Amino acid sequence: MIDLSLSRRSLLAGSATSAALATLPATAAPLTKQAKRQPLMIDEQGSFAVGGSVVTAEGTVDTYAQGTTGQTLHGDHAYISYQKPVNAKPLPLVMWHGIGQFSKTWETTPDGREGFQNIFLRRGHSVYLIDQPRRGRAGRTTQASPISTTPDDQRWFNTFRVGVWPNYNPGVQFARDPETLNQYFRQMVPSTGPFDLKLTADAIVKLFDKIGEGVLVTHSHSGGLGWQTAMHNRNVRGIVTFEPGSNFPFPEGELPAPVPSSSGPVEAIAAPLDAFMQLTKIPILIVYGDFIPAKPDSNPGADGWRARMIMARQWRDAVNRRGGDVTVIHLPEIGIRGNTHFPFSDLNNLEVADVMSSFLTRKKLG
Repeated sequence: MIDLSLSRRSLLAGSATSAALATLPATAAPLTKQAKRQPLMIDEQGSFAVGGSVVTAEGTVDTYAQGTTGQTLHGDHAYISYQKPVNAKPLPLVMWHGIGQFSKTWETTPDGREGFQNIFLRRGHSVYLIDQPRRGRAGRTTQASPISTTPDDQRWFNTFRVGVWPNYNPGVQFARDPETLNQYFRQMVPSTGPFDLKLTADAIVKLFDKIGEGVLVTHSHSGGLGWQTAMHNRNVRGIVTFEPGSNFPFPEGELPAPVPSSSGPVEAIAAPLDAFMQLTKIPILIVYGDFIPAKPDSNPGADGWRARMIMARQWRDAVNRRGGDVTVIHLPEIGIRGNTHFPFSDLNNLEVADVMSSFLTRKKLG
């Protein structure tokens, strides 16, 4: 048994504290020291690779030769790290990052507070963190791909709805000190190989084969990959997805029209009806944050999310018409405001975690 004595910045003052922090100027000092928490008791932790492929060069291995004749390359796997708290609840949470990210998404927040990994460990859930194939600690690839070194931080600042560079969105739940922004930009990582939807989803299908039943928690680009995983593995007992952005599957012949936006159209994909029906058998929660325009907007960083939320609601209706259980929550509509594309690491992430915990409890998943 491992006793990890952890601390976090106090958010016990709730929304009042969050609102105050959200108004800090860009030059504000770092947040105050975290209040001490009870030790987090971990019963088991570890890591492993899952999925992937092996490429073998022609010929016979010559141990002392300089060439690669006959040698193998293991790549295209996912990297999984996990922790199980003492007296863990039956269903683990499997957390999957979005585009340009890796498992850091769910760990310590950019401003130094506990992320969803620790929040839900404290709430009694085992937590598995994914680095998907060709990303982060799963970077070994069997197909080469150029890695861009083009500066693009400010584009992500806009697309992730922190603001419109260099200005922060009014009331945004994001600390405005320079070090928080530095940490935020440094959690971006490149893909080391070309994106392959089937290869990536297959690795997580194999993960659920290995660990058994659990709840899949996805973000952004992995939202679409999560649908693929659940359609092909019945060990996925439920899905919580934050701001899914692509690959909403509709039954063949029933695809809705693309939703236009200033960042380009958002399109659905076709799925066989029997695979689609698997998504009607599990509870699904979709969560979107703030600063999403209500009508078409010339700012592509925000308008793309307006189109994606429209597609998400159309998808919800398509699943629920066939007996499914999909809920879409737009956080400002339930009084939770100021959230970026990363609600789970914003200053009010405890409020967002409560929304997720309530869903897990209602649906008997937690």
